[in-house]
Amino acid sequence: MPLHRPRVRVRPMGAFSLNRMIPNILTLLALCAGMTAIRLAFLDRFEQATAAIIIAGILDGIDGRIARLLKGTSSFGAELDSLSDFVSFGAAPAIMLDIWTMDSLHGVGWALALLFAVCTALRLARFNTQIGADLPPYAYNFFTGVPAPAAAGLVMIPMFLYFESGFGFFRSPILCGAVLAAVAALMVSRVPTFAFKSFRIPREWVLPTLLLVGALAAFLTTEPWITLLIIGALYIGSIPVSIRAYARLRSAAEELRAPRLTQP
Repeated sequence: MPLHRPRVRVRPMGAFSLNRMIPNILTLLALCAGMTAIRLAFLDRFEQATAAIIIAGILDGIDGRIARLLKGTSSFGAELDSLSDFVSFGAAPAIMLDIWTMDSLHGVGWALALLFAVCTALRLARFNTQIGADLPPYAYNFFTGVPAPAAAGLVMIPMFLYFESGFGFFRSPILCGAVLAAVAALMVSRVPTFAFKSFRIPREWVLPTLLLVGALAAFLTTEPWITLLIIGALYIGSIPVSIRAYARLRSAAEELRAPRLTQP
C-alpha cells in the first residue's frame, strides 16, 4: 500500500499571518480616531472629539501588548505607532485646544499649541532612539518623561472640568496655555514615570482587578468626565512616587556595583 504523506501547508512567499497584522490594524484604528477628533473639533463637537482621543489612547495601550503576545513586533509597527501617536496625542489635542479656547490669544495661543505638538514629536523621537538600547535593569519599568497618550489626557483636564461643571474659568486660555506648557515640559523632561511593562497581579487580586476594570468601564459610560478627572489625578499623583521609586532602585544598583569597582 502506498504511504500517505502528511500534508504540508506552504505559505506564499511574502505573505503575513493575519495575527501579525492585528497590532498594526489597531494602530491604524487609533490613527483614524485621532483624525476623527480633529474633524469633530472643527465641527465644534468637542465632547465627541475628546471621546475619540480617549478611544485612540485605549487602542494605543493594547496594540503593543497584543503585538508582543502574538509575536508580531516589527520595526514597521514601531514606526507606524509613533506616527499614529503624533497625530492622535500631539496634533489632535493641540488643534482641539486651539479651536476651543487658545485662538482667543491669537499668535500666542497658536505658539503654545505648536509647542505641545513639537514636544510630542521630540518625545516620540527620543523614545524611538531608546528602542533596543542597553538600559540598566532598574530603568526597564520606567519611561523617560510623560508618554504622549498620558500627556494628551493631562492637557485635556481643563476640558473635562468644563464639561462637568460648565464653569467658564476652566475655558480660560490663560489656564489652558499654562497646562499646555507644563505638560509639554513634562514630555521632554528626564522625569521617570511608571511604564507598567512588567506589572504582575497576584493571583488573589485577579478577581478584584477584573471587577475594578468593569466598574471603571461602567463609570466611563455614565460619568465620563469625573472618571477621567480621577484617572488624571491618580496619574499626576503617581509621578512623585515614580521619581522616588526610580531613585531608590538606582541607588540600590549603584551600591551593588560599588564593591566591584573598589576591588583590587
